[in-house]
Amino acid sequence: MRVLGIESSCDETGVALYDSENGLLAQALYSQISLHTEYGGVVPELASRDHVRKLLPLIRQTLNDSQIALSSIEGVAYTSGPGLIGALMVGAATGRALAWALDVPAIAVHHMEGHLLAPLLEVNPPEPPFVALLVSGGHTQLMKVNAIGDYALLGETLDDAAGEAFDKTAKLMGLPYPGGPQLAKLALNGRNGAFKFSRPMINRPGLDFSFSGLKTQVLLAWQKCPQTEQDMADIALAFEQSVVDTLAIKCERALQQEHCKRLIVAGGVGANRYLREQLQTRVGKLGGDVFFPRPELCTDNGAMIAFAGYLRLQAGQSEPAHIACKPRWDLASLPPLSQSSS
Repeated sequence: MRVLGIESSCDETGVALYDSENGLLAQALYSQISLHTEYGGVVPELASRDHVRKLLPLIRQTLNDSQIALSSIEGVAYTSGPGLIGALMVGAATGRALAWALDVPAIAVHHMEGHLLAPLLEVNPPEPPFVALLVSGGHTQLMKVNAIGDYALLGETLDDAAGEAFDKTAKLMGLPYPGGPQLAKLALNGRNGAFKFSRPMINRPGLDFSFSGLKTQVLLAWQKCPQTEQDMADIALAFEQSVVDTLAIKCERALQQEHCKRLIVAGGVGANRYLREQLQTRVGKLGGDVFFPRPELCTDNGAMIAFAGYLRLQAGQSEPAHIACKPRWDLASLPPLSQSSS
């Protein structure tokens, strides 16, 4: 089965073609970072307009790269939420219209289910049950995956997502948007122990997170220091260590609580080098394994949507001939694969 996947939930336009026999055939991605940088963050209206401009050319590019005719597509998957409503509507309207024109089934995909399933596109995919850390610019959640489509929330951030905290902290020190990757790069030159920030909520029971107070600690440290390039690198390292250690400690607790030996990590922050090292070390000491998607599948992309859509289409699920997007959408509310939504 060949499924075309469309991702347009925020500031990246992604298209991919997944084949059940040959895997990922091709994908194309366009990032709007340069468009939003001068505004210091994503402007929803501009994001929607840019998706309109880039989506059809990316679909043509993906079909050309895969050498597959449009008429050979057997299903269309599109991100239906959560995300920016205007951006979601562009992808959903395009995907649903394309499916209608080709007379093939369409499926609305949860953006975070796409991220959650991205590690399953790798050579040695993990088998459920496992614990999933979904960590990105908009989400930080720990989920128990009993089976594909059967999810239970274990813990989530009470305020800022981890990726959001990276971006906001970078902005406090004058770094341009998106500051998260630049902060991680600066941390490579930081001196260990020059600054130390707390590990939020690790002394409380439960698996929830909170990163808003960490930004205040960074601001106070930045205001009190000479604000040299070395100070910036030192603070970046201390901040990264605080966030990563917090995530890793909570992941350890989740694995022990759920009696699991497998952890998957997905979302943009999952590409962070230090996070990967720490999780592999800590989970390894528990006798467990950690699974990551390749770095290009950590950020938003069409491949994860095509794959997640394929699994649900294969299970007999599809959408009626109307468009419905959900800017807020609880991952745990999704129907299991055995339950038809058509």
